[in-house]
Amino acid sequence: MSSPTTWPPSRPRTTAPPPAAYEVEVTLADKQADPNSPLYSVKSFEELNLYVVPWPQSAPLIKGIYEMKFTKPSKIQERALPLLLSDPPKNMIGQSQSGTGKTAAFVLTMLTRIDPTVEATQAICLAPARELARQIMDVVTSMGKYTDITACFALPGEDSTPSGPIKAHIVIGTPGKLGDLMKRRLINPSKVRVFVLDEADNMIDQQGLGDQSLRIRAMMPKTCQIVLFSATYAERVKQFADRFAPNANQISLKQEELSVDGIKQFFMDCKDESHKFDVLVALYSLLTIGQSIIFVKRRDTADEIARRMSAEGHAVISLHGKQEPAERDFVIDSFRSGKSKVLITTNVLARGIDILQVNMVVNYDIPLDGAGNPDPETYLHRIGRTGRFGRTGVSINFVHDRTSWEQMNQIEQYFNRPITRVPTDDFEELERILRKAI
Repeated sequence: MSSPTTWPPSRPRTTAPPPAAYEVEVTLADKQADPNSPLYSVKSFEELNLYVVPWPQSAPLIKGIYEMKFTKPSKIQERALPLLLSDPPKNMIGQSQSGTGKTAAFVLTMLTRIDPTVEATQAICLAPARELARQIMDVVTSMGKYTDITACFALPGEDSTPSGPIKAHIVIGTPGKLGDLMKRRLINPSKVRVFVLDEADNMIDQQGLGDQSLRIRAMMPKTCQIVLFSATYAERVKQFADRFAPNANQISLKQEELSVDGIKQFFMDCKDESHKFDVLVALYSLLTIGQSIIFVKRRDTADEIARRMSAEGHAVISLHGKQEPAERDFVIDSFRSGKSKVLITTNVLARGIDILQVNMVVNYDIPLDGAGNPDPETYLHRIGRTGRFGRTGVSINFVHDRTSWEQMNQIEQYFNRPITRVPTDDFEELERILRKAI
């Protein structure tokens, strides 16, 4: 696109195309099998025969599922669960963003594969960040509430780092810590039946996490079922997934489903970098917002905005990778419980975290990749923190000069979805537009 000749540029009115049909694609490792066979789809959890799998915890799993308010499988669960729970176990590669029920799918797989009478680790799940690992543990605890299955963390900074061997049936952690525990022989992988890697694309984007995950994968028994989920499936992710989970069934939402259809997108053109903060404070003064996340590029920006907004009387808290583990846990728990209404964070929370009350995301800084180019993938993950599970959400992008406007415009063109201008010089109009959207 050519550079606009005036700032801010005038923009034609556009309308979003109708949302794509929600479709799930299945590719079976057995090329002779029919992926559309009724055998590979279920409409209820009862059809999964959880009552008749060999282990005594099977019946209570249904109780835990319904207590979590799952009334029927989601679209991706309909197709993924029959494949994940089949015998003999088969590897699975899944492409699905969070908010589609994939965590519940792989947690149910781990729980059904465990024999609670055997006091040994039988399932391992790796996640790229402690916040996501803790969220997965919440699902394990809730779904397995009526079973005798035990679970523990393998996270940096945990006070409970064991002095002796870990016997928990399920271990959930990050690659560095879990690899360290295995190296010290505190986790014995010989009885592991299921090994799950969540957010694979995020893993391989972070320095060393992909290689650490592959090293842990190499220690698993040859009979172990390997399950990998990734929100996106670029060529680098595909190559990694094929190494990690060979000869796997594959399941994915069609690419157009990984979109921003349920999220109303806006942008605010600010005069300069300092004006962004003034507009941000005005925004929160005008609107009653349930909970929101503000994404920034730098950790010091997160802390500075949190300090200044707190001084203005807003219930704000910041989260980033430089904080101590206990502080990060306190921050996310405070936000999840609703005590804090506004979370200011770097990309540490861009992926995977589900907090249903979030109805607005602010991109204070447009997401860029390592080369300084607009990053549509991270943008999708960021704004996907709102509009969870089919709810309507709002995202607001701050631009303050020609460069940031062009960066946002490239993202708009990438998704082919309109980003509507909201005036920053007419607060009444700003309030009217956003109140209607929220």
